[in-house]
Amino acid sequence: MVLSALVLFCCTALPADTPPALADTPTLVASNSSAPQPVSTSKSKLLDVPAPKAADSNGTDASGEGIGPGSQPLLNAPIKPAVDRPIESPRQRKIWYALVGAGSSAAAFDAWSTRRAISGGYGTEGDPLLRPFAHSGAMYAATQVSPAIMDFIGRRMMTSNHGLMRRFWWIPQTAGASFSFGAGIHNYRVVH
Repeated sequence: MVLSALVLFCCTALPADTPPALADTPTLVASNSSAPQPVSTSKSKLLDVPAPKAADSNGTDASGEGIGPGSQPLLNAPIKPAVDRPIESPRQRKIWYALVGAGSSAAAFDAWSTRRAISGGYGTEGDPLLRPFAHSGAMYAATQVSPAIMDFIGRRMMTSNHGLMRRFWWIPQTAGASFSFGAGIHNYRVVH
C-alpha cells in the first residue's frame, strides 16, 4: 500500500504539460572518423515544429483561407445502427396497447375481487407472493407487476429477430390477462 501511494505521488507530482528537461552537456555523435564529435543541443534546433496559423475574428488566416477540420469524414452516409431489429407495424402497436389495457384491467379486477372475498371472510390469498399485500390497498399495485412483465415480454417478442417469436408475440399478454380475469371471476362467484 505504501508502494502504491509512493508511485501515485511520484506520477502526479509533475504537471503533465511540463516538457522534460534538456541536458546542458553536449551529446556525442559517432561518425566515420575515429573520434566522436560533440553536437550542440540548443532549443532552437530541437524544437522544429511549424508555427500555428493565426486566425482573424471572422475565422480566416492571413492567406484568406478558412480554417477547417484537419480531415474530411470517411463516409457521408448515415450511420447504421449496431442492432438491426424489426419494427412493429401500426396494427401490431394498436393490438399491443389494447392488450396492455386488457391485462392491467384484468389484474385490477382480480385485486378488487380478492380484496372483497378476503374482507368478507370467504377465503385467503392463494398466491404466496401476493399474500403480504392482500389486506391493504397495495394489492392493486402488486397485481400490476405481472402484466407489466408480460407487456415487456410481448414487446420484445414483437421486435425479435426470430420469425416464430414475431408470429406469437401476443401470447404472453393474452395468457396473463386471461389468468387474471379467470381469477377475478372465481373470486366474484365465491362472494355471491
